[in-house]
Amino acid sequence: MPRVYRLTFAILLVLAATRLAYADERAPEHFRVRMETTKGAFVIDCVREWAPLGADRFYTLVTSGYFDDSAFFRVVEGKWTQFGISGKPEVAQAWRTRTIADDPFTQSNVRGTVAFAFAVKNGRTTQVFINVVDNHVTHDKEPFVPFGRIVAGMDVVDSLYNGYGESALGGIRAGKQDPLFQNGNDYLKKNFPKLDYIKTARVE
Repeated sequence: MPRVYRLTFAILLVLAATRLAYADERAPEHFRVRMETTKGAFVIDCVREWAPLGADRFYTLVTSGYFDDSAFFRVVEGKWTQFGISGKPEVAQAWRTRTIADDPFTQSNVRGTVAFAFAVKNGRTTQVFINVVDNHVTHDKEPFVPFGRIVAGMDVVDSLYNGYGESALGGIRAGKQDPLFQNGNDYLKKNFPKLDYIKTARVE
């Protein structure tokens, strides 16, 4: 195959993997996602009415395999569990600036609810967190907009390794996430070997 065709084919593969050539898919009004992790499985019940744009983005990420082999890189005991930076640098970087607009706030950030993290208005991309406690006092003020909740396997979420706390990468606002975007899972496995990972995420 001539070099120019090889390059074109490679570009098309990246576009397919990241869905950059298309808008987010419209999610079903109600769908469930099963996440198989290094500690077991949990299920997220997603309701599009709660946050239409957030649900569409989450559905698109799941169906494209974005979350497969990605880390729970920010697990803070008594607060939240965060994930959503691809372990493949080229994929993570391609999605990093692909923002979606804010959804109206409808659901409170109680234990087990799932929402996108963000640093600025209309700045949600791929990073998601699970409220492991009732965070409505702090998170409803931002507001973080839940699009789903854990309906099975919350004990698995509770068991994810939290010994690194904020020291692994921190949140978007901490400005410490570049190593993962640049070097992928190799960085985490070398520096934070006890982190747990999503093996697969699939719509049930």
